[in-house]
Amino acid sequence: MSRILEHFKTLSQIPHCSCNAKALKEFLVDFASRYGYSVDTDKSDNILICKEYPLLALQAHYDMVCMGEAPKIEIYEQEGLLRAKNASLGADNGIAIAMMMVLMEDGYNLEFILTSDEEVGLIGANNIDFELKSHYMLNLDSEEEGTLCIGCAGGVDLIATQKEEEIVNSDTYCYEVSISGLPGGHSGVDIDKDIPNAIKILVKFAQKNNATILSINGGERSNSIPASAKAVISCVNELQSIKEVAIKPLYKKLVKPKSDIAQILDAIPHGVIRSNEAYDIPDISQNLAIVHSNKDALEIQLSIRAMSMDDLEMQAKKMSALFEYYGCSVQKKDKYPAWTPERNDFTNIIEESLKGVFKEVETKAIHAGLECGVLKEKYPDILFGSIGPTIRYPHSTREEVDMKSVEKTFEVVKSIIKEVNK
Repeated sequence: MSRILEHFKTLSQIPHCSCNAKALKEFLVDFASRYGYSVDTDKSDNILICKEYPLLALQAHYDMVCMGEAPKIEIYEQEGLLRAKNASLGADNGIAIAMMMVLMEDGYNLEFILTSDEEVGLIGANNIDFELKSHYMLNLDSEEEGTLCIGCAGGVDLIATQKEEEIVNSDTYCYEVSISGLPGGHSGVDIDKDIPNAIKILVKFAQKNNATILSINGGERSNSIPASAKAVISCVNELQSIKEVAIKPLYKKLVKPKSDIAQILDAIPHGVIRSNEAYDIPDISQNLAIVHSNKDALEIQLSIRAMSMDDLEMQAKKMSALFEYYGCSVQKKDKYPAWTPERNDFTNIIEESLKGVFKEVETKAIHAGLECGVLKEKYPDILFGSIGPTIRYPHSTREEVDMKSVEKTFEVVKSIIKEVNK
């Protein structure tokens, strides 16, 4: 087994879910120190690792989206792929960290920037507080081999809250309905793949049966397409079980909210709002990510992405107006900038290095948030590019990484290092 995969398996056994990755931070600080690198951390738990006076920085995040049984991760190999049993794998972005560990073992003169809590709003990147020496930065958070990423979407979360008043429910039948085990997926790169949204399915089920939603809770994270949801509904007619939705009768008196929850959730678009023909990706998208209701309030979290900041602002205003129409207060959270596509001397070096390994190279932008957008604003004089091995279905229990792709991508990384230092 390669050193990269050995290190990755070690990393997988150290819990590092977003907002709970202190153990991995301590491990990485100790690892870099043992190999003679200077190490600095900031108040947001970002890590800067450096040796001498490098021209190139490698950047990745060290938190992961924990789905299923994660952070308990049992890795297995199948047909050249690494997967995890009933859990997200953490290849996003653990494989990049493992590559960096090999480079540290071999004593490369580089800066390594390991950011915190990327998966919950690019928090580390937004608050980074380091003076960097490098002229170039290679982000290792892309997920398609042989591809050079030169741009990404910006994003913002909207949190809508509606105070609830309850009235006596007069319907005859009450049920708990739930859906689970949907594939889920990344709310950016997977938003155009017709992955079902558990919240939307329950809303459609309630409307089809002329049922009132008394309460509903669904979704896992703002950047994941909801894989599960549960609701309490009431209706005049008795319901029968169906394959997609589990139904459990409730034999107790319940109250219902004064507002029509189903109507509000049905009015919120989910999926691709507009396509970007130039890069064959979504231009604007929305993920109806999380909904939570109790006797006091209904809270809805909506994740919006766009390839330009003007479009992001336009869509956020449009959805804020929709929420306000339904009597909700609206808060913006975790806004991050788009990375405008750009070709330069550094992207030329990356492209040639990719061609040396993969022969054919695709240059693209992605409909997801990369830290390059944030970091470019903070370090405008640094040139950026992004590559990575093939990782499929990130942010889900189906996540998998192609092992051969990891090794090939690492060869590209070493070639870029060599070319930059000529």
